[in-house]
Amino acid sequence: MSLVQANRTAAPAELEGQLEQYRPELIGYCYRMLGSPFEAEDAVQETLLRAWRGYERFEGRAAVRSWIYRIATNVCLDMVEGRNRRARPMDLGPARAPVETNAHWMPEVAWLEPIPDSLLAEEGDPAELAVMRESIRLAFVAALQHLPPRQRAVLILCEVLRWRAKEVAELLKTSVPSVNSALQRARETLEASGVSANDPVPPMDDARKQLLARYVQAFERYDLNALTSLIKEDARQSMPPYDLWLRGRDNILAWWFGPGIGCRGSRLLPTSGANGCVAFGQYKPSQSGSGRDPWSLLVVETEGDRIGELTFFLDTARLFPLFGLPPHVD
Repeated sequence: MSLVQANRTAAPAELEGQLEQYRPELIGYCYRMLGSPFEAEDAVQETLLRAWRGYERFEGRAAVRSWIYRIATNVCLDMVEGRNRRARPMDLGPARAPVETNAHWMPEVAWLEPIPDSLLAEEGDPAELAVMRESIRLAFVAALQHLPPRQRAVLILCEVLRWRAKEVAELLKTSVPSVNSALQRARETLEASGVSANDPVPPMDDARKQLLARYVQAFERYDLNALTSLIKEDARQSMPPYDLWLRGRDNILAWWFGPGIGCRGSRLLPTSGANGCVAFGQYKPSQSGSGRDPWSLLVVETEGDRIGELTFFLDTARLFPLFGLPPHVD
C-alpha cells in the first residue's frame, strides 16, 4: 500500500510529490547519520509517514525541506540512542599478519554497511553531486560514526548540505553559538581521523576505467604478477564481519594466495557502484561443483594509478538483493 493510500485523509494528494522528491537526498542524509542503507531506508520511510500524519499541524512557517529534515533528524537521533556506533575493522584495532588465526568472525559488531549509488540523487548541480559522492565514502561515513549524534547532524547539515548555522539552529531548536560550538568540535574530531567531507573522489576518466578493467581481469585470472603491478604498496584490505584488516600489498597477496586461495576462479559482476566508488559482486566457485556462489560485495577505491583499498563485505544474503545482484552464476 502506498503512502497516499495509507494516509489519504492526512494530507492533500499533491503532498506525495512534494515529499517523494526529497527521498534520495534524505536517504543520503540518514545513511550518513546511521551508517546502514537498510536503516536509512527505514528512517526515510518513517520520516515520510510522520510527515503525512503531521501535515495538518504543519503551518507552513518553515520551508517543507526544513520541516522534513527536522523530522528525519529526530528519527535518526531516536534510532541511534543508546546503541553502539557502526564500525569498520580498522576501528577495532591495528592491522595484523595475514594468517587465518588472526581473523575472527564477529557478527555481533554493528558493522558499517555500503550503500548503492543508485539509491542516492543522480541528477542535479554537478558540484553538489561531487560533494555527495565525496561525503558517502566509507572512510568519511565511518569517521562520522565517532561523533556524538547531534554533532554528527550539525556537521552533515553544515559541511555537506551547506546549511547556514541559523537554519541548523532552528532545525535542532538550539542557538547559533551552540551550533557553531558543536561544528567546531566535530571538525576537530574529523581532522584527527585524517578525513574530511572534501576529500576528492578520483574522476571516472579513461585511465581509471582501464585500471579497473585490468584489475578485474587480473583478479579473475588470479594473476600474481598482474595484481602486484596494480595494487599500491601500502594498500589496505578489510572483510567485515571479520575483524582482521591488512595493510600492504604483500600482506594482501599473502592472504589471497594463502587462507583466501578459495577465491581463485572467482568472477566479478559490476554494480551501479557503492559509496561513490566502483563495486562488484564477487562469486567464487561453488563447493557443489556447479557454477559460482556469492562471496562478497567488493568495493574498490583507487589512489592515483593504483588500487588503494579493497573492502570485501561478506553479508551477501542482505547486500546482493540490495545491489540487484543474482543469487548464483553459472
